[in-house]
Amino acid sequence: MSIYIDSIRTKPATLLRKYPHAILADVTSHAADDLKKLSPFYPHGGIPVPFSEGYTATCVEAVWQGLKVFENCGIDTELFKNDSMRNIKRTVRKFGKPLGHQKGVFSTELLGYIEARKQIYIPTYQWVLENKVQDIVRRMAEASKTKTIILLDYDTNDDIENASKPLSHASLIKRYVDSLTQPYQPTLF
Repeated sequence: MSIYIDSIRTKPATLLRKYPHAILADVTSHAADDLKKLSPFYPHGGIPVPFSEGYTATCVEAVWQGLKVFENCGIDTELFKNDSMRNIKRTVRKFGKPLGHQKGVFSTELLGYIEARKQIYIPTYQWVLENKVQDIVRRMAEASKTKTIILLDYDTNDDIENASKPLSHASLIKRYVDSLTQPYQPTLF
């Protein structure tokens, strides 16, 4: 069988007409089960901040938002400590135009959006998949051999190079789970 990605906003009946007998798996922060741990907002703790020796964060989103630089505000390392799954996003309205993501706490180098995805977001999320939720992704890989699984996310963009829409973390889960069945080291890109 296989794994697909769809919008959490799609009605379950509609999804089940499209994918009969599928398992619908909410992987957002609003999931009612352990799949909530796959959310970039889930506070696992101890997540290494890329290019920032000695710094860890509670969740992937705290790393992503904490290293974001705006025209009126630099990085925010205090976000690395946020374990509430709330008040993590930093907005244009409050901080001005985003300029990029700082390549770690100590650097002055700014990464563009796609490069930041590749060097910050994706490696951080992969670290979580490998170190915090390995049991969940292995069970998912096993289930996907005989069942169709629909990963439900708010974003469905699976193209790392497409900067016009946020990248779906469900797409990263799918890539990783699919790679577990390959004879080489699991990777997201």
